[in-house]
Amino acid sequence: MSKAEIGVLGLGTMGAMLAMNIADNGFQVAVTNRTASRIDEFMVEAGALADNIVAAAALEDFVQALERPRNILLMVPAGSAVDAQIAALRPFLDDDDLIIDAGNANFHDSARRAALAEKEGWPFLGIGVSGGAEGARFGPSIMGGGPKSGWDRVAHILTAISAKYEDTPCATWMGSGGAGHFVKTVHNGIEYADMQLIAEAYGILRDGQGQTAAQIATRFAGWNDGALQSYLIEISGKVAAAIDPETNHPMLDVILDRAGQKGTGRWTAIEAQMLGVPVPVIEAAVAARNLSAARDLRLRGSARFAATESTSMPHDAVTDTDLEHALIAGKVLCYAQGFDLLNRASEENGWDLPMPEIAEVWREGCIIRSAMLNDMATALRSDPKAHLALTPYFSKVLDQTMPGLRKVTLAAQAARIAVPALSAALAYADTLATARTTANMLQGQRDYFGAHSFERVDRSGAHHGPWLGAHLN
Repeated sequence: MSKAEIGVLGLGTMGAMLAMNIADNGFQVAVTNRTASRIDEFMVEAGALADNIVAAAALEDFVQALERPRNILLMVPAGSAVDAQIAALRPFLDDDDLIIDAGNANFHDSARRAALAEKEGWPFLGIGVSGGAEGARFGPSIMGGGPKSGWDRVAHILTAISAKYEDTPCATWMGSGGAGHFVKTVHNGIEYADMQLIAEAYGILRDGQGQTAAQIATRFAGWNDGALQSYLIEISGKVAAAIDPETNHPMLDVILDRAGQKGTGRWTAIEAQMLGVPVPVIEAAVAARNLSAARDLRLRGSARFAATESTSMPHDAVTDTDLEHALIAGKVLCYAQGFDLLNRASEENGWDLPMPEIAEVWREGCIIRSAMLNDMATALRSDPKAHLALTPYFSKVLDQTMPGLRKVTLAAQAARIAVPALSAALAYADTLATARTTANMLQGQRDYFGAHSFERVDRSGAHHGPWLGAHLN
């Protein structure tokens, strides 16, 4: 058997699916895993694909099964496990052997590893992979980071296994260092926001309009035939339609309302705060997950406050079109915030992130894939640094859909139905459209208590108010 062109180290769900994908595309792939018994299980799962797979239990045998220069894809848990695995591999590798971290890494870790690799003289890539297990097996979205030469070396494999949008691979190089994992982080932040917006629409249908899960499933299916067509809308309809085989009740009615998270959405919010970029819809989605986890607190709060106000929503308060438009506007605004963050990070890190290509890479394979991304790619191709909400196409979309967002948000708030992401989208849009905000009061306060100074509207320079020092006497 000839030596493998690439190796996959780590045969958890994602690693196993990627290895099968690689083999399915005709490449010889070597595999190994820390627990040897998992290797045997995987080879059985691979079936006929095993002809393209070389299994090795020992790390040295795994390395020797690869043709030089070697390409090794790490699929191990993010964090210290990646560093430990790199340290274990390096004694067996040559200086031109490429290590690729395709896990859910924090981009700071990828940047650190890339810098170390450059210093020590060996190539390293950090690539974001989105699409879950199904995407990994049949075509994920791939966001590459690290030296361009390293990407070019394995691009033929990564583009072959990636999802395709009208025959165009959803895989590209984003930039040096941690660029690939940063783009994946922002993808996940948008994913949090998109999911929360959909969950809030579900809440309005369930609690505001009294619709059953089956009726809600029909509503989502209808939306998926229009402007909201997307993977998340599609699966939300399927989730709403599902029946629990144990109770014969709608599956949604037996799922505990406590959302899990792996922290990538939180990373997006943290990086946005560090860069001074407003992403309130994403932040609201992260906060909503955190609050969902505080179930005991919510139960106490419900017992104390639930009966103090009317919570009814008039039957005709929100139409189907209103709710559809609210979701469209919210989606446009959360993506606009994500791309705004990408642009700022690109400037800060010297990446020159390819904005249109990012939108294109997300069109298939990843969790946030949607019909709208094609229009986003077109808008960003005309002006890659544009704020998406202000582009000619999407500003018109917002003209048409913002009244629905406002109507839905106000009706939900009046009925005491929590809609944090929709509310954040509305506030963001209103602030974006405000020429003179109330931040002048903030500057006055800051100058009063801290002598921080402020700018004036009628002349340049730093200035202080007449109160300076008076309140200290």
